[in-house]
Amino acid sequence: MSKRPELEDHQRTMSNNNRGETSLEVHFEYTGKYHHQVPNDVTHVRIHSSVTEIEDYAFYNRRRLKEVVFNDGLRQIGQNAFRDCISLQRRINIPSTTNILPDAFRGCSNLRVVAFKKIDDHALDEYTLLLQSFMKLSMSIAPRAFQGCTNLRELILKEGLQTIWNDAFSNCKSLQSIVIPSTVIEIKQDSFQNCTNLREVVIHNEDIQIEDKAFSKCTSLERFKFPGLSTRLDNIVQAGQRGIEAKMDDITAVEWQSGGELIIPIVHRQIESRWRLMPSETVVEIDYEKLNKIVSSIRYYEMKEATTLFELALWKARIDLTEVNEINRDECRVEVPGPVKDTILQYL
Repeated sequence: MSKRPELEDHQRTMSNNNRGETSLEVHFEYTGKYHHQVPNDVTHVRIHSSVTEIEDYAFYNRRRLKEVVFNDGLRQIGQNAFRDCISLQRRINIPSTTNILPDAFRGCSNLRVVAFKKIDDHALDEYTLLLQSFMKLSMSIAPRAFQGCTNLRELILKEGLQTIWNDAFSNCKSLQSIVIPSTVIEIKQDSFQNCTNLREVVIHNEDIQIEDKAFSKCTSLERFKFPGLSTRLDNIVQAGQRGIEAKMDDITAVEWQSGGELIIPIVHRQIESRWRLMPSETVVEIDYEKLNKIVSSIRYYEMKEATTLFELALWKARIDLTEVNEINRDECRVEVPGPVKDTILQYL
């Protein structure tokens, strides 16, 4: 019987482990078809360069699988594709344009590092036409995608990600810190539920929408950091608008000083349970009242500085239009009318 061309041969090699015992390594190249013929004892997988989608359940319950190498043209990882691959523990690099469907890595209890890397444009040359249709799609991490990855210690999310769905990283109990890129616009309910060692969350988009219980039962969570707001505060102070420092001092429990980090404390809030007979729950979330005060103050002083720069630009323009011999700098001075400036600043 002739071999199906779509199914690559798998290679079996012998290797020695740390205890000197000999073990069998099974290497397999996945071509996107006939996933039921993936060896049950596979240890190393390489995704073929022609594959754009990994089928649902493609590597489900392959309990000896240690390593997966994804191709840069991959656009989707199917439901339960790597579910319960309990030996998968080496760092996995997932292209930043790849959509991850529900339960894709659920139960990969020994997975330690997940990185969403940017695709190298040069690697896409032969797939340009193929990829045009989905390169515009925003990446999302689907419900339960990494649920129960209890040893996941490092999560590297790249720009381009927009949505983190329900329970995407729930029960990832080894996570201690996460950085949310500026492109993320929403974090859904229970996304990081029961990440009991999570201590800080760094957020690069102050307008992000975080649903109730996104960080439910994160018992070690202490603070949220906003590097973008820190930079804007520093720029305002350096521009000479030092009044904002007093404004910040008036917002209790917020940590910030010029040149330092902006740290907003957490608050605990009681919400009703979704189940009628269950008691209400205490959730951990950003202190939005303080965050909104900070953002409002920043916008006020940024606009104040902008109107000053606008006045200087008008002044310079009038000087440039005036004959050199007739220059009277004071007469060239132009100010934004007071009522206009007040209206702009009050509106903020």
